[in-house]
Amino acid sequence: MLKKIVLELARTQDFPQGSNECGYEIVAPLDDEGHLDTENWQKNKDKCTVRRFWINENDQKGHLVHHRGNHWAIQYENKSLDEEPIFRFDKHIFSEGEYISITEHDETQMPFKIVQVK
Repeated sequence: MLKKIVLELARTQDFPQGSNECGYEIVAPLDDEGHLDTENWQKNKDKCTVRRFWINENDQKGHLVHHRGNHWAIQYENKSLDEEPIFRFDKHIFSEGEYISITEHDETQMPFKIVQVK
């Protein structure tokens, strides 16, 4: 079943309180335990979208992609942007309050908190 997962920036040096104006909205299939469902992703690739929102920047839109070895990444429609790998995305349980790390365009790994799964 496809779910909308909302991530917001957790505490960082630049954002000591985190920020609800920086984050991602990801549409992805989850199994009954809240893990990514690779088989269902295969059937719904085109529907597995990502929107990156960031304060004072235009939104970036793309898709969730899967590579060999269970590596997940965000591939943007703007081909000038590099893919953003998502650390241990296949191991996460997607539930509110959990944390995920995403490597941004500038190669900086940033922490994000899951604030919504619906």
